Amino acid sequence: MFAALALWAATPFARAEAFQIVGFGDSLMAGYQLETGAGFPEQLERALRERGYEVAVTNAGVSGDTTSGGLSRLDWSVPDGTDLVILELGANDMLRGIMPEATEQNLEKMIQRLKERNIGILLVGMYAAPNLGEDYAARFNAIYPRLAEKHGLPFVPFFLEGVAAEPELQLADGMHPNAKGVERMVETVLPVIEPLVARGGKTM
Repeated sequence: MFAALALWAATPFARAEAFQIVGFGDSLMAGYQLETGAGFPEQLERALRERGYEVAVTNAGVSGDTTSGGLSRLDWSVPDGTDLVILELGANDMLRGIMPEATEQNLEKMIQRLKERNIGILLVGMYAAPNLGEDYAARFNAIYPRLAEKHGLPFVPFFLEGVAAEPELQLADGMHPNAKGVERMVETVLPVIEPLVARGGKTM
């Protein structure tokens, strides 16, 4: 009897391992000024678990991070065994007026590194602030759809969809989401990420 139990425990279907997701981004991912459990990775994990998925979503967001900073920490922030990375960076590049071409190059390198490690990627985009001018906005806003098309990545065009310019969903700074704003962001991402989790995080 004990031998049979040991054999059952050793089979690959005995225990389902959690699907490992890393939320890799800036303050929007890190949960700036939010209580524990109210950030995007935590709310996303709960939402996916409520839908029956065995997942673990790790928060690898760093407030103030740029694509340059993200590139420098990517390898150690995304451990082996990660199934899917939610790549959300570039907003701070935009706020600092960094050239969109440099932002795109950094994101490209991160995508290539993750692909080399056979890690799935969900690319999350951002729009430029209107006060930066039409030329900058056109160059910046084109980054994410271009990379998504080039690499065949699932893509969320705007992380703050339905939250930006909605004071009741933002902190007092008018830039970061409050807990209810994060809930709205999860609702935006769920239709894109759920199929990835369901099929093992593989991108086409």
